Amino acid sequence: MAASKPLKPYSSVGPATLYLGDAVDIMNRMEPESVEMIFADPPYGLSNGGFSVQSGKQVSVNKGAWDRSRGTVGDFDFHFAWLEACQRVLRPTGTLWVSGTYHSIYACGYAMQLLGYRILNDIAWYKPNAPPNLGRRMFTASHETLIWASKSKKSKHTFNYQLMRSGEFPSDRFKNPGRQMRSAWEAFDARDSLWPITAPRKHEKEFGKHPTQKPLALMERIVLSSTQEGDVVLDPFCGSGTTGVASVSIGRRFIGIDSERAYLRDLAKRRISKALGSL
Repeated sequence: MAASKPLKPYSSVGPATLYLGDAVDIMNRMEPESVEMIFADPPYGLSNGGFSVQSGKQVSVNKGAWDRSRGTVGDFDFHFAWLEACQRVLRPTGTLWVSGTYHSIYACGYAMQLLGYRILNDIAWYKPNAPPNLGRRMFTASHETLIWASKSKKSKHTFNYQLMRSGEFPSDRFKNPGRQMRSAWEAFDARDSLWPITAPRKHEKEFGKHPTQKPLALMERIVLSSTQEGDVVLDPFCGSGTTGVASVSIGRRFIGIDSERAYLRDLAKRRISKALGSL
């Protein structure tokens, strides 16, 4: 069997390393048990020629070839493969976060159970300004689901309980001061006029837009809750690099993978560089 090619980063920015290519291939060539936390926002398979609403206008939902559905079985096989690769690189005490809508999250959850992950929580991230349902034949989808899981049913994991309980979250209406944080989040970014983290703010898109970009405040909460300073955070579908910005801003190391060169070059690399004060 031919030896696999050594990994060559697309770019390195301080404590962040970016790789261009297929997530499964790259993770399978990484050192096993080498990262403490993974956040994954995999393709939802929604680029099917449909339409949605944005700023009051009808827009196409097509995001690119990377977001096209492979069919029910093909989509499940895809999720199983990248989740298996994630499990390989997670440390025994590591955890995995997966974001999705009803189009993808159940396939991911089933694959995680088959692989032996222990599901710790499913978190509903509420979006009060979600676009309306054009068909008017179902409820308006106004949340995304986050699954948080440890590597196995026996493994211990990092959870910064006291920080999540006693930390300052003054504009989260679901968080009672001094009480345990619940699994329903409507978090706000107090640095931006208490705007709810339903979508990235204007300053988060200064280098361009990504169709599935997550708000920085959401990623900061996730990284703070389940890592320690100096830990390695991996995002196998890093897109605009928000996970990387959150990680390096609070003293974590970061590994990002994406199959689209333009996103790494124009968004992730530049945003992380700015967060480190090197741009």
